[in-house]
Amino acid sequence: MTKILITSALPYVNGVKHLGNLVGSLLPADVHARYRRQTGCDVLFICATDEHGTPAELGAIAAGQDVRTFCNTQHTVQADIYRRFALSFDHFGRTSSPQNRALTQHFYRKLDAAGLIEAREVQQVWSPADRRFLPDRYVLGTCPHCGDASARGDQCDHCDTLLDPPELIAPRSALSGDHALELRQSRHLFLRQSQLVAKLSAWIDSRTGWPPFVVSTAKGWLNAELRDRCITRDLAWGIPVPREGFDGKVFYVWFDAPIGYIAATQEWAAAEPGRDWRTWWWQADDVSYIQFLGKDNIPFHTVSFPATLIGSGEPWTTADVIKGFHWLNYEGGKFSTSRNRGIFTDQALEELPADLWRWWLISNAPESADTDFSVAKFVCDVNKDLADIFGNLANRIISFVHRAFDGRIPAGGVPDEAERRLADDLELRIAALRDHHDALEFRAAAAATRAIWDLANAYLQHTAPWTAIRNDRLRAAVVTRTGLNLVGICAVLAWCIVPQLSERVLRAFGRDDAVPSWPNGPLADLLDAGAGTPVAQLGPLVEKITPERAGQLAARFGV
Repeated sequence: MTKILITSALPYVNGVKHLGNLVGSLLPADVHARYRRQTGCDVLFICATDEHGTPAELGAIAAGQDVRTFCNTQHTVQADIYRRFALSFDHFGRTSSPQNRALTQHFYRKLDAAGLIEAREVQQVWSPADRRFLPDRYVLGTCPHCGDASARGDQCDHCDTLLDPPELIAPRSALSGDHALELRQSRHLFLRQSQLVAKLSAWIDSRTGWPPFVVSTAKGWLNAELRDRCITRDLAWGIPVPREGFDGKVFYVWFDAPIGYIAATQEWAAAEPGRDWRTWWWQADDVSYIQFLGKDNIPFHTVSFPATLIGSGEPWTTADVIKGFHWLNYEGGKFSTSRNRGIFTDQALEELPADLWRWWLISNAPESADTDFSVAKFVCDVNKDLADIFGNLANRIISFVHRAFDGRIPAGGVPDEAERRLADDLELRIAALRDHHDALEFRAAAAATRAIWDLANAYLQHTAPWTAIRNDRLRAAVVTRTGLNLVGICAVLAWCIVPQLSERVLRAFGRDDAVPSWPNGPLADLLDAGAGTPVAQLGPLVEKITPERAGQLAARFGV
């Protein structure tokens, strides 16, 4: 059995994520995990909240809580939202776990023993009013490039320029507003990535299936004289540095966060007897490892995290495929957690069922370029694809079988040329759909799924069992039997994208599979099966979003 390890970039713990975060890693990772389970693979899907670093401390201050309490609360909130979005994690862990603390310190010691850690003096911003060094994100000011007054010491969200705190105009403390900031010396540890360029380059060259922009981003970092990375910070919250003279310092969040993938797997293993995390991460030559992440995370996953794993000299599993995504924009601008701009996942679920959001996001996934979300396009696409095509397909044939055949898949009759052509066409389309899923082509997979729904509707429109039954009950029975089985196949194929809608359809056929298996066997036989099986009334599968409701959505989300 093929073993597939899937990780999604870890969402920061500092508040509810927006739809851009969801489609940038979490949702496509779930779709692929579901698809792989359907095709019989042994899948382990791991994620966690990223709980260290400045965002957690600032979030706790804003919430009036200590950091641990804040993280406990936000982890619970996020886990519940992802459950309601039907994200099928095998484990959703936390980087503040004891496992991650032990593993991070282990990697530090191995890298240090290999000569890849070096202590250096660096200049950092000191706030006399706060009586502490300020991490980059604790320093606010005016961007020297675009003039935005709310730029942070690490990046300007308005123009996306990476910054260092001394570059800011009129810098101030994010904690106290103190403007009397000073530059002082502080001693920190650096991971000597520059010593690993040849190994990292060879590792990247050995991989296939990465989107071109992921490869170019990774090689751009390697070819631009890769700099050593500071892996410690002057913070109170984080994983302590086990080195003399470094009391009061913690590891940089981007050093410990990816290690959290392994630590979360250790949490998963500890939760049930018989599980062994090593079969996934240690000398696991039979594992295929796929990472899902947004483009801002590419440098850390193609350079920094592999440098940690490779530099340790130990036989850790490294990514085979890194599937990166561009940005999802919002109504012509950017989604932004810090600016509270866009649609956030909790708000989305308050307004509409999860599968409507899931469908639109996957069918418009920002794979090769940024994609823009608009309420008008969302409403139009969801109404057409889910209500008019998939919903109508299921409802009209299920309603008909109740009118004409007492709610059971009818027996009798022999499939003719129309059914043979349908089976041949469907077989080719399912093979193409599977190719898209295997290649991690999400927009194409959604389009191929929709095309199969269209094929099913066209078959029923052409064969019209509601007309045939007037003169040829046996022919109507064949078409009805074929149409019902076709609806079931459509639901199975769509399950990885819209699991809740698909499960409603499958339950109408008496199926309650935890994971509905991918169609297997001759399509002609599958389409002619099930005579006598009762079919429950379905009711409207998807309620269309009315113009009035669309206006309410636009008003709610600030359009």
